[in-house]
Amino acid sequence: MKRLIIVCLLINLLLFNACQPNKETAKTNSETDVYPAKAASYTIYEVNIRQYSPEGTFNAFAKELPRLKDLGIDMLWFMPIHPIGEKNRKEPLGSYYSVKDYKGVNPEFGTAEDFKNLVQQAHDLGMAVIMDWVPNHSAYDNVWTTEHPEFYVRDKDGNIMHEADWTDIALLDHTNPGTRAAMIDAMKYWVTEFNIDGYRCDHAGHEIPLYFWEEVRQELDPIKDLLWLAEWDGARMHLQFDLTYAWELLHLTEDVAVGKKSANDVAAWIDRDMKEYGRAPFRMTMITNHDENSWSGTMFEKYGDGHKTFATFIFTAYGIPMIYSGQEAGLAKRLKFFEKDNINWKDSLGLQPFYKQLTALKKQNKALWAGAYGGQPVRINQDQDIYAFKRTKENNTVIGVLNFSGKPQRFQLTDQSVEGVYQDYFSGKEFKLSMGSPLNMEPWQYLVFVKN
Repeated sequence: MKRLIIVCLLINLLLFNACQPNKETAKTNSETDVYPAKAASYTIYEVNIRQYSPEGTFNAFAKELPRLKDLGIDMLWFMPIHPIGEKNRKEPLGSYYSVKDYKGVNPEFGTAEDFKNLVQQAHDLGMAVIMDWVPNHSAYDNVWTTEHPEFYVRDKDGNIMHEADWTDIALLDHTNPGTRAAMIDAMKYWVTEFNIDGYRCDHAGHEIPLYFWEEVRQELDPIKDLLWLAEWDGARMHLQFDLTYAWELLHLTEDVAVGKKSANDVAAWIDRDMKEYGRAPFRMTMITNHDENSWSGTMFEKYGDGHKTFATFIFTAYGIPMIYSGQEAGLAKRLKFFEKDNINWKDSLGLQPFYKQLTALKKQNKALWAGAYGGQPVRINQDQDIYAFKRTKENNTVIGVLNFSGKPQRFQLTDQSVEGVYQDYFSGKEFKLSMGSPLNMEPWQYLVFVKN
């Protein structure tokens, strides 16, 4: 009998242990603790070190970290920090995207130790850091051009090629296994030595074969959980990337702002995008970035008085929003790309409180999170110049009503399920949504209602 009791106790102990979760496994496999899931509520911030301050250094930028944390920034994306090529350099300082040394730091910005300290300070404040990586091309005086000439694409005469009028860059050949191995080795360096949290990969498609990114992920993923952002628009990129650029949406909203397209086109684009990409992929949305600002125009040139309306749109309707350096302070000039040109931080329009409201709205409402972690946008009107939507996740619903024109409009609700009286998130004013009572809207007016 005693033996039987002991056996029963052992069986019960084994069953009890078997039913207990493995804490280490649970921690490792928790879906919300790894990318891309933990970025679903993020706001990304693009950092242009050269133009950020009069000093243009890592240490000068580090002083801004508490402000950016207070603004609600979750992830810092640093434009390339590498030494810039001198051969065929464009204008005095050259392009960040002409990389002379993939394991080096531009001395104009500071030292490697300065950057390492900056990453740590960002981490201490709860912000992630991703680096801009340039795999498509290097500078013409990169050491690879002499030590590994086989890494490069050449014309029929044996000359290293460049693309379009980018005469300061040498095109790399990623069909060569040696090129890929050297590039992956350099990418590992920044993860292991500087503890960065991922990469924004410049020109990620086109000439670069997808198998290169497969090899990159195979080598780097075991080292650390990283976020992967592709500067590319294409569903196939999500085989290896967490985020892709919604380039087409950016240019579409520019057309809407000047009356060439309408809210109907925006609604149709979102529907098409979800059909092509599915619900899971994260799409990065924006109203400006370094390319657009320098080469195409400021957000005021593109959106005029509607800039806040379209900023509200990218934070609420779809994807993960990105803010460019100075955008939150009303950057009103095209920053020079190849020379020093300081950002004006006076914020004469008082935009920083507005952007702080947007980041908080995004973070606090699951309905607005990216991909399948948020609610699918459903249009609730048919007015040509107004884009209105609802997004629901669990018990959280967010309704947005945005006048995409500089003229007064009448909003006609077509979805009975959202009828009711709401308080606008920004102004605190009450508005009634009713199928039988159109709502008069002012030029460029934007309303956001939260329902829990």
